[in-house]
Order: sequence, then structure tokens, then C-alpha cells
Amino acid sequence: MYKILVLEDDHKMAAELRLFFSNRGFDCDLVYDGGTFFKQLDITKYDIYILDVNVPVLSGTEVCKRIRVNDKQTPVLMLTAYSAVQDKVDALAFGADDYLVKPFHLEELLARVSALLRRSSGAKNENEQLYKIDDLIINTVDLKVSRGGDEIALTPKEYKLLELLASAQGRTVSKQTIATKVWDINFETGTNTIEVYINYLRNKIDKGRGKALIHTRAGFGYSLKIPS
Repeated sequence: MYKILVLEDDHKMAAELRLFFSNRGFDCDLVYDGGTFFKQLDITKYDIYILDVNVPVLSGTEVCKRIRVNDKQTPVLMLTAYSAVQDKVDALAFGADDYLVKPFHLEELLARVSALLRRSSGAKNENEQLYKIDDLIINTVDLKVSRGGDEIALTPKEYKLLELLASAQGRTVSKQTIATKVWDINFETGTNTIEVYINYLRNKIDKGRGKALIHTRAGFGYSLKIPS
């Protein structure tokens, strides 16, 4: 499942983009200002960024410029105003791969995103499409999981939860983040759904194995890592 991070300060448009991409099999997260964008990158790794130019704190072009300091590979698509020629020039100069002028058709946006992802995937090493934690292997292309050479059957929700934990690269993922990304709901303190699914994963991933890879940090959340 490809992961998209959208920077868009128009909440209505942002919600429309998220729904559109989610209905087409993408995992889409939203941020509404340039400062929050980089905080989100500390939580999850993404396959493509969609950046509106005119957003608070840091503009989309400034965000793109800062991305390219350390990341030359992840595709960036900029959304620009109809008459803002300089925005287009700056976007390309700062390292954007493509731009789309507002207003636009969502299907055209999808076509451009898909083209950028195909180009990017062709340039990636196959190992970058795998998460390896000790003897646990998560293939994000085929959506297959194995440990110690044994294939593990997971439900779609179990897989999505496991991939989310893996993408954090050993960092603790909060219950709020899990609720939002896996179930697309706000966290409610009265529900134990997350704990139930963590137990499902433990039974399938850790039970009978030499090392437990799924860890609980009481009051904070969960992580997937080799124990220290």
C-alpha cells in the first residue's frame, strides 16, 4: 500500500483528497501547515508528497526545498494557483517532480501521482520494499509476512497495523495514531479494540518464537523492534 502525505490548509479539500485516495487503495495522511509536515515525517515514511504552495508556517515550496536537502528520491507533486507562474518556476527549481494547477480534476491528480510512483518504484532497490526486523519479513508489495521462513496469514487490519508499527522503525506508535491510520477513527478511551488486535498479532508473530518483537510502552503505545 502506497503512503501519501498531503500538505493542504483547506480542510475541506484535504478531506476530499484523503477520501479519494483512500477509496483507491492508498494510505493518505494530512497536515495543514508546513511546520507540522516535518513532525509527521518523524512518525511515518511516505512514498510521495503532495504539497500546496500557499500554506501557513512554511510554504509548500520551502517544504520542498528542505525535503531535497536529505531526500532526493521521494516524488513531490506541487499544487499551485492558476495564475501564479512564479510558484511553478520555484516549485521545479526547488526539486518538485511535477505540479498541478488548481482547480483540477481528481482523476488527473491520480494519473500524475501514479506516474510518479511508477517512476520512483522503478528506481528503488527491491530491498527498500521490505521491512526486516530480526527474522520477521514484511513484503509491502505482495502484502505478505513471514517469520523464520514461515508465512504468516494476517487479516487486512492486522497487516495494516503491523506495517504501521514497522514503518515507525522501532519508535513507539501511539494509540491515537493507530486509531487514526488503521481504523480512521478518533481514539476512544473506553474501547479495547487496539489491545485486542495487538494480542492477535502477538499470537501470530511472537508466540513460540525466541524473541518478542512487539512491545508495549505503558501509557504511550506500541513498537515493533528487536529487544535490547
